[in-house]
Amino acid sequence: MIPDFLPGSHGLSTRRQAVLDYVTEHGCVLIQDLLSHFVMTRAAMNRDLHALATQGLIRKVGESVTTLSNAVAASSITHRARQAVQEKLGITAIAAGLIEEGDTIALDDSTTSRFLSERLSSIGELTVVTNSLGISTKVGRSRDISLIALGGHYNPTFDAFLGVLCERSVTSLRINTLFMSTSAIHGLSAYHQDEDLIKAKSALMNMADRRILMVDSRKFGISALNHLANLSDFDAVITDSGLPDEVADRMIRAGINLRIAEMQPMETPVVAVA
Repeated sequence: MIPDFLPGSHGLSTRRQAVLDYVTEHGCVLIQDLLSHFVMTRAAMNRDLHALATQGLIRKVGESVTTLSNAVAASSITHRARQAVQEKLGITAIAAGLIEEGDTIALDDSTTSRFLSERLSSIGELTVVTNSLGISTKVGRSRDISLIALGGHYNPTFDAFLGVLCERSVTSLRINTLFMSTSAIHGLSAYHQDEDLIKAKSALMNMADRRILMVDSRKFGISALNHLANLSDFDAVITDSGLPDEVADRMIRAGINLRIAEMQPMETPVVAVA
């Protein structure tokens, strides 16, 4: 059994973090399966599930437990960074291929952009614009990257700078390519729950010559409160091979430049273009 007193990555105990990781990996599980896997009493499991549900990390309906696909769960950057890792690696392999030495690129606050930032040092000299503190810390150490960090009010939930100062600072820049993500795709539109994030992303979109949306297939078919943009507003949408064929066909028929990363589990992602 896992003890219930060691801290985890969400400020959770190690045991509750393990329960969350298990539910996240499987998407939807029965409480009985959790009891068998973790060898816990029903009372202890109920306490853990209640605590995770209160934090907005899971949903408990009857005897089933699911990972939330809403903005409350998305608000934890640690939680988001642990999801769809193989998919994000494949997506960012395609995205990195769109960057040339000497470019000025912008990366938003998303965890997919964080994955992309890991690939930049091999490209050569770049100028990187970002409102993400985590990305700034990462790329700022590279001798070949000139970093422009956007200021504003720091939001620890998203580890990003937002607000009027952030939005205004973008207007003085000219960006070759913006790489960004969002929390939900419904129909042929992108949505996000947080208004301040939408304003920052929109400001970056307005100043970019080329806009690339990186979004893993889990985010399709769900929605959030606020409309961000139409998919046709992007020069390319990059996703992974988990996207249903009918959704891909609809996007292609609508004229969306769709690129798909073909995933091979436990191996280096193989890139394909649709």
